[in-house]
Amino acid sequence: MRAIILDSDDNYRITELDEPVPGPGEVAIRTAYAGIQWGDTMVRDGHFPVPRPFVPGFEASGHVIAVGEGVDEGRVGEPVAALTTAGAYAEVVTVPAVLALPAGSVPLRTAAGFGWSTPTAYDLVHHAARVRAGESVLIHAAAGGVGTLAAQFAKLAGAGRIVGVVGSPRRADYAARFGFDQVLLRDDFPANIGDERFDVVLDPVGGRTRQAGLQALAPHGRLVAYGNISSHEPVLADANDLLMAGKSLVTHNSNLLSRTHPDRLADSARQALELLARGRIRIDITAAYDPEELGVAVQRLSESATNGKSILRIADRLGTSS
Repeated sequence: MRAIILDSDDNYRITELDEPVPGPGEVAIRTAYAGIQWGDTMVRDGHFPVPRPFVPGFEASGHVIAVGEGVDEGRVGEPVAALTTAGAYAEVVTVPAVLALPAGSVPLRTAAGFGWSTPTAYDLVHHAARVRAGESVLIHAAAGGVGTLAAQFAKLAGAGRIVGVVGSPRRADYAARFGFDQVLLRDDFPANIGDERFDVVLDPVGGRTRQAGLQALAPHGRLVAYGNISSHEPVLADANDLLMAGKSLVTHNSNLLSRTHPDRLADSARQALELLARGRIRIDITAAYDPEELGVAVQRLSESATNGKSILRIADRLGTSS
C-alpha cells in the first residue's frame, strides 16, 4: 500500500509499505479521508518523540475491510470515523475496534473532521467541567477545533453565557459563528474580562493564561486544563487556597483515556456523533489537501493560518479506492 511517512529530516514522503493486518480487537480501514490536527505539529516538532520513519495521522474515515480476532465480522463494509495513535495517512490503517465508530449517515468527508476534537469537547463540557444550565463558560483557543465544538456543546447543555478568547481579530470573527456571546483577544486577557467571573474555564493554553483563569473562576468554579499550547512551564496552585475559594482545577487527557478506558471515550464519541448526524452540532471543514501538500497543511496549522478543520484526501489521491 501507499503511505505518507514523516522522516528523520522532518519531511513527509510518500512510499510503499506492507498493508497492516488487524490484530485481536482491531479492524482494518480502507482510508477515504484523514483529519489533520494539532498532534501533527507536536509530532513533527519532536514534542512527542516517535521512531522515524513514522506514518502519522490520528483521525481517519473510510470503510472496514477486515477484522481481527474477537471482532464481529459483520462490521466489514461498515463506514466509520476512527481515532488512532498513528497510521491514518495511509491507504489502510488498523485501529482498535472500539474506536472505529459507525458513521451512519454522516458523510465520510465530515467523519474525517470529527476526529479527536469532537469527543474531547464533549467530554470537557459534560464530564470534566459538568456544565450546568445557566452557568457561564470561558473558552480559550475559541476558534480551534475543540473550542468551536465546546461552545456548541455548552450551548446545548444550557450554558447561560459563553465567552471565547482568541489570538487575532480574524479568528475572533470566525469564532463568533459558533454561538459565543462574546469573543475577546488573548493579548488583552485578563484585563478585558474586568470583574466578570466564570463558572467554567476551558484551557488548552497553559502558563500565565492558566494562572489568570484560576483567578477568573467564580466560587465553586471549575478550570479544566487539557493542553499546554503556549508553554510547558509548571502552573502552581495551592490546594488550600482552592478549597477556601471553592474552586477546582481539573485535567482532561483524551489520549490517555483512549488507552486506559477506551470504552468511555467511545461512548462520548458515539453521543457526539449522534448529535452531528442530527444536525445539532456542525464541523466546519474549510480545507482539503492532497497528500503531497501535507507538509504545507501542517505548517499552516502550526502558524494558526487556517480556520476550521483541515482534512487530507486519501482514497482519491493516495490510492485507487473510492
